[in-house]
Amino acid sequence: MPTKGLPIPQPLREEYAEWGWHSVSWWPGAFDTYRLDGPSGRVRFVKLAAPTAYPTLPGEVERTRWASDHLPVPGVVASGSGPDVDWMVTEGLAGKDAIHDCWSADPTRLVRALARGLRTFHSVAVDACPFDFTLDAALEHIRRRVDAGVVVSEDEFHAEHRHLTPRSALDRLLAERPADEDLVVCHGDYCAPNILLHGWEPVGFVDLGEVGVADRWWDLAVATWSVGW
Repeated sequence: MPTKGLPIPQPLREEYAEWGWHSVSWWPGAFDTYRLDGPSGRVRFVKLAAPTAYPTLPGEVERTRWASDHLPVPGVVASGSGPDVDWMVTEGLAGKDAIHDCWSADPTRLVRALARGLRTFHSVAVDACPFDFTLDAALEHIRRRVDAGVVVSEDEFHAEHRHLTPRSALDRLLAERPADEDLVVCHGDYCAPNILLHGWEPVGFVDLGEVGVADRWWDLAVATWSVGW
């Protein structure tokens, strides 16, 4: 069982002591995700998050449970919170994520598959989604983060925006605010690692901590950057 990274809560250590733990992604000091392989071949995933991390893991648990009624997303097996770490256990899904080598030989076909997945996500009825990231909510969220100094370095920005400071980026967003919104249910981080494919068809979505009703552009921008990377 891993000994580095975020602390693994004791209930998980006891419940999955006989399972194989394999690190699949990490963001130092914020998030760790492990694949768990059970003795019988069953697969689950454990995601750990620092309580100060954004998006919050309790928020992701809530969104994932809601999305399970509308989209192919992991079932939440268990979740919990403690002073040092929040955690979530989910069932494994079929398919391989869209950065797997088996897809990269045909990038045009891959982009089309990702587009079909995005259309599926955006087909969920806006009225069914209780999570709001429309322009008013999004701009207020950004303003709070800038005021709190959470965005502390232009190095965190995408390369094409690194000439901006956090404050000048906020000023630009306010100055260029669109007059209207094309509202859909957005994934919020629609990038290749978060989309599972099988037979070139999207079969699952993961990392749902930023799901919400928002302008379609939000997902299109992230997806466009992702396929460029």
